[in-house]
Amino acid sequence: MSAKAGSKKGQMNLWSVSSMGIGAMVGAGIFALLGQVALVAGYETYVAFVFGGLVAMLSGYSYAKLAVRYPDAGGITVYFDHAFGARRLSGTLSLIYLLTIAVTVALVAKAFGAYAAPLFLGNSNRVWIDVFASGLVIAITSLNVVGSGLVGKAEVVLVGIKLLILAGLMIAGAISMVERPQVAHLHPGMLGIAGGVGLTFLAYAGFGMMANAAGNVADPKRTIPRAIYLAIAVVIVLYVGLSIVVVASVPPAQLAQHSNTAVAEAARPMLGQAGYIIVSVAALLATASGVNAWTFSAMKISLSLANAGQLPLLFSRVLWRNGTRGLMIGMACVLLIVNLFDLDALAHMASAIFLITYLAVHVAHWRLIHETKGSKPIVAVGFLSMAAVLAYFFWSTLLTQPWSMGLIALFLAFSWAVEMILAPKGTTSNPAKNGSVNAAPAKAT
Repeated sequence: MSAKAGSKKGQMNLWSVSSMGIGAMVGAGIFALLGQVALVAGYETYVAFVFGGLVAMLSGYSYAKLAVRYPDAGGITVYFDHAFGARRLSGTLSLIYLLTIAVTVALVAKAFGAYAAPLFLGNSNRVWIDVFASGLVIAITSLNVVGSGLVGKAEVVLVGIKLLILAGLMIAGAISMVERPQVAHLHPGMLGIAGGVGLTFLAYAGFGMMANAAGNVADPKRTIPRAIYLAIAVVIVLYVGLSIVVVASVPPAQLAQHSNTAVAEAARPMLGQAGYIIVSVAALLATASGVNAWTFSAMKISLSLANAGQLPLLFSRVLWRNGTRGLMIGMACVLLIVNLFDLDALAHMASAIFLITYLAVHVAHWRLIHETKGSKPIVAVGFLSMAAVLAYFFWSTLLTQPWSMGLIALFLAFSWAVEMILAPKGTTSNPAKNGSVNAAPAKAT
């Protein structure tokens, strides 16, 4: 276990782990994506979130079983190594996941900026959105350098505050729906729902990073599965309730204009300007905690890959406390992505790659099911449901945003090319030999 970049086992419990998962999901989901999903699914937005939640719960089953069998802070990278063995396959999948986290951090930070700019400056200028987003990335990176114990405590506080605010919005929305007519939206049917499910999965994808906390809890066999199921269940209820409120309160034209801040816009007709401000503050807390959780996960993943030889060793070189050179390189990449792409492009790219990597987790679990003692029917249903969502998401994206498919293809090709450079032909990855993320990182030289 790391003396520097890893935290002591037992620092995190059920509530801090599940809070981190909720923070990651809610930050990337209800505030960053609800408006985008509503533009596709219309009145049936809540149905898209239900289906997305069911797909996530099935995926959570595989994650929970693998985390119990391999309670390592490397999470998904360790599962790929044990399941596939060959460095080029497992290494490429791990790099894809790590780079997807960078895109997700940029996406959620961008959502933070989208709420912060109009709240503090009264406008949604792209430059100011990027300034606020970049400032958040720098601040959260500094917080994670301090240690995961502080990260866990911060998540519990942030999640508690934003859940209270969002619960209040849901109650106000329910009362408002009884007292006045609902806004008319289109009913796109199953095609619209199917198109929205691909985006909603990104809103749930944060549950996967809870497996990376396995090296920081005293009893991962008990804590990690409970935290995963608890977090997903809470978020399903939250997403469904808020999607009903938003769609019933925001007219389609206004939703199209303010899709990035749809939740705050929904508060205006119910609670006035004060409600808009309160919900915007909740959005800032939610997106900040989402960046916090994903950054913590990225630290663990990059350290694991460096210790396994799938990233250059400099990624594990400690600069100060939990701060490594890999973390600084990652922050620079995130800042670049924040300032190059808009929120819609980031959402489509991250959604597609998460579906690919989480589909690979189902395959990994199937190959290791004799060790995890999991249920083959559940894993098979989880794989088939996610494969169907991915196939339709690719098809709809190709029809509506073909340039996004180009970005996704470049993303995958870049990950493969990096792995080809780092992994010489014929080498294999041995998790037991290479060591896990819990091995101490190298000192800076």
